[in-house]
Amino acid sequence: MANILVVDDEMGIRELLSEILSDEGHAIQLAENAQQAREARAQGAPDLVLLDIWMPDTDGVTLLKEWQRDGLLTMPVIMMSGHATIDTAVEATRIGALNFLEKPIAMQKLLKAVQAGLTRAQETVRAPALAPRPAVAPPPEDGALAAGVPFSAAVPQAHASVRGAGATAGEGHMFNLSFDLPLREARDAFERMYFEHHLGREGGSMTRVAEKTGLERTHLYRKLKQLGVEPGKLAKKNQ
Repeated sequence: MANILVVDDEMGIRELLSEILSDEGHAIQLAENAQQAREARAQGAPDLVLLDIWMPDTDGVTLLKEWQRDGLLTMPVIMMSGHATIDTAVEATRIGALNFLEKPIAMQKLLKAVQAGLTRAQETVRAPALAPRPAVAPPPEDGALAAGVPFSAAVPQAHASVRGAGATAGEGHMFNLSFDLPLREARDAFERMYFEHHLGREGGSMTRVAEKTGLERTHLYRKLKQLGVEPGKLAKKNQ
């Protein structure tokens, strides 16, 4: 059983979601506006929050930003709306929302999203400290490769140096990637470097990065969230 906070200014939506989730064995808290949601969060973090975007006092995206700013976004949040644009949904995902449900919400979609959110929360609690990201390493001396020194001798054992593809002279980045990592971790590390490289070159523009990488924007945002890459911070760093 999980403790789920439902935040929506429409009484019918609150009652419907409460009934469905209660039938699944969850304990439900209800809030009809952002202030009630703040008060509920102050009493302790729920296991999951279903948060409406359009509310009369403070909209859900603004509330999400408040929680993120104050270090209170420690639980999965699923955004809901019947009128939000894709840009609004993407913005919420960038801030830290786990998912977005469009109203009217189909029951199976609701239950699937809630289960995924609760599973993510449990994995976060059980997960050990994350391994540090691959460190940036200086490139091997040009003379070493020019002289025909084998690649394995120019790079530390069980590591590969990867230069940002397509970088012009002076803007390439050299990363140290261990071959001893499990395949999935090595792939995630490379993808993180790849997207950080393109975000840096494009000044954080998601539109241009999507074009460069051949990904649809929503898919790109989900991928960056999965990898822990924050476009906003990279854009500021490169200004």
